Amino acid sequence: MKISIVTISFNQEKYLRQCIDSVLGQTGCEVEYIVVDPGSTDGSRAIIESYGDRLIRVFESDDGPADGLARGFSRATGRIYGFINSDDYLLPGALAGVARFFEQHDDSVFITGGGYTEDESGARTRIRTDALTTHNMLHLYAVMFQQGTFFASNLFKRVGGINVRNRTCWDYELFLRFLVVGATHEILHQDVAVFRLYSDSISGSGRLETKFYQEVEALFLELTGKERGPFDRLRTRVERARRVLGRYLPGQT
Repeated sequence: MKISIVTISFNQEKYLRQCIDSVLGQTGCEVEYIVVDPGSTDGSRAIIESYGDRLIRVFESDDGPADGLARGFSRATGRIYGFINSDDYLLPGALAGVARFFEQHDDSVFITGGGYTEDESGARTRIRTDALTTHNMLHLYAVMFQQGTFFASNLFKRVGGINVRNRTCWDYELFLRFLVVGATHEILHQDVAVFRLYSDSISGSGRLETKFYQEVEALFLELTGKERGPFDRLRTRVERARRVLGRYLPGQT
């Protein structure tokens, strides 16, 4: 089974080689690896070029990360897709586990494996992922782990791929649209990836938080036909509290 992985990278020389090695070091399936760089100036392109024909290089300007991903996936030929940021990395055996799952399931299912966040000191914290539904995503109480999520190329194409106009939550929108067209989400009970959090990262810095919530609210309006109201916000708070309590109460998830 061929799995296509896309990485977008811009001036990530510090972490890039670990990311690339984590993908190219996967066994148990055929890996097609596409790395997109719109114009790094820090030595990243030399790192990418050092891998020769072991990966597909996309060196062209783009209109932001979502557009970069779209350009990468336009080159993909695998049955299964995934994407990993240049400062994150896959764990050994990740893609073999993904391949085994999809050998037994059709293209209407997408999956998320387990994994960790990793801080600047290298300390890891386990990520407790949820099975995604339209409800828990729209009401913002799902735990989404993009780095560990994989999906069929047919499903990706069915929803029109990445929305290149989305500036902050293209992964959230993509997975939500999978669910809207009838796909189901399952958890792969295997650790597959590490999500690095540090002060200069987008997630770690929070510098796009305002724009993120604007785009999330626009999706809520589009898909529910109404703006988020007080009852919706209360529901989010209740469900988040229930999820936290569920970690500590016997018999709860």
